[in-house]
Amino acid sequence: MSEHLTVVHVGHRGDGVADTPTGTVYIPGTLPGETVEVGPAPGHPDRRRLLRITEPSAERIEPTCRHFGVCGGCAVQHWAAPAYRAWKRDLVVTALRNAGIASQVDDIVDAHGEGRRRATFHARCGAQPGTSAGTDTGLTVGFAARLSHHIVPIDRCPILAPGLDGALAAARAIAEALQRQGKPLDIQTTATEGGLDVDMRGSGPLSPQQSVALARLAETHRLARLTRHGEIVARRTAPVVEMGRAAVTLPPGVFLQATTAGEAALARLVDAHAGRARRAADLFCGVGPFALRLAERMQVTAADSDEASIRALGQAFGSTPGLKPITVERRDLFRRPLIAQELARIEVAVFDPPRQGAEAQARALAASRVPVVVAVSCNAATFARDARILVDGGYRLTAVTPVDQFRYSAHVEIVARFAR
Repeated sequence: MSEHLTVVHVGHRGDGVADTPTGTVYIPGTLPGETVEVGPAPGHPDRRRLLRITEPSAERIEPTCRHFGVCGGCAVQHWAAPAYRAWKRDLVVTALRNAGIASQVDDIVDAHGEGRRRATFHARCGAQPGTSAGTDTGLTVGFAARLSHHIVPIDRCPILAPGLDGALAAARAIAEALQRQGKPLDIQTTATEGGLDVDMRGSGPLSPQQSVALARLAETHRLARLTRHGEIVARRTAPVVEMGRAAVTLPPGVFLQATTAGEAALARLVDAHAGRARRAADLFCGVGPFALRLAERMQVTAADSDEASIRALGQAFGSTPGLKPITVERRDLFRRPLIAQELARIEVAVFDPPRQGAEAQARALAASRVPVVVAVSCNAATFARDARILVDGGYRLTAVTPVDQFRYSAHVEIVARFAR
């Protein structure tokens, strides 16, 4: 049974939101003010499936990708840029307001640049989830459908950077070589100076024949490196990315900002907020996109729980002349944050945690006397929570800048400055 609804606004996940007698529902692919005909979304009682747009919004545009609406990668390709950018900035405004924090929020910084430099392709050989028993769909390589384990086959993705040209062909060749009947395979690809860096997950142990075939494949597709769960299968050259003056050799499957422009925009903001500090702490430092740049003019203490990332940062520092000292430490900052005594000589503390935020470290900073704290976040809700902790600890929120490196998605990066 279908129903006719009017979309009130777009929610924080990029879905249109409408009110019904039974409660709020979410409708992917719709825009504020639109009247739409919808049907049920099996298994999701609070969602509806778009059947027809009765009255379209004047802000509706043609999506850039023919897979939009089926592939789960993008949420709002159908929305005109000015309204889309205002909505994404408002995600930050709303999160801060919900936390009881009044602050000016800057215009959003467009940091899509050339596009995404990393992507994870999914592959499956044989029947997919949701297909009838005995169905053989052959090999499917692409991205996951929204809220589903079903793989949407794709032939191209317009939001990927030129450095990922050839990544889809390489992923398909890898999946064909492994032929994991009915088993999902994840193929993470990253564009580096030396070519594509590829890490496979879900392949199971490799036979000698598969290892040889994959090594040949890596040469054919000119991969910088091919690994399985971080273990090297083949390496032609070092998978290097530049960070300031430094060249970082990436550990397999390591976290990296989605776009080169995004990393540069975040680093510029961090550097500007650090001011003339002489000693900095870079917490959740990863492979060092901030630490290596800050070290061009100040001493840095860098901490992260990932051993491979810390090692890569240390090696990059050691091979880059002219940097101020960087002290690296492997440390679980969720369980053992840097405390006030350890932060006593720090003049600016930067933290850039995963999506769950940095609650424990924020509480430790709130109890410290660090003059300036720079928070970097990819989650508006946990950023606002951590900001509330810092403000309650005596900090003033002096600047908030949203950064959009995940174009067409509901994800937004944030850089904020707090001062005592």
